[in-house]
Amino acid sequence: MVDKKPAEATPASIARANRRRLALEEGTRAMADIEQKAIAVRKNMQRLRALREAKEGNEATSEAAVAVKKKRGKTLSR
Repeated sequence: MVDKKPAEATPASIARANRRRLALEEGTRAMADIEQKAIAVRKNMQRLRALREAKEGNEATSEAAVAVKKKRGKTLSR
């Protein structure tokens, strides 16, 4: 087997290591930002869903009340 000499710190290898480190840090920040945005979207969807369901519930009860009033209001004319 061929023994490899320990890598010397050349300016190119130092620059490459810095680029890799910066890319890793930037990627970590980007992933955290994406996760925060996803959480915000899910919270907003939950809020909107609750509003829609409340509105539909109110509409259903008001339609039922209107139907009962119409049913009671009819009389047979003789």
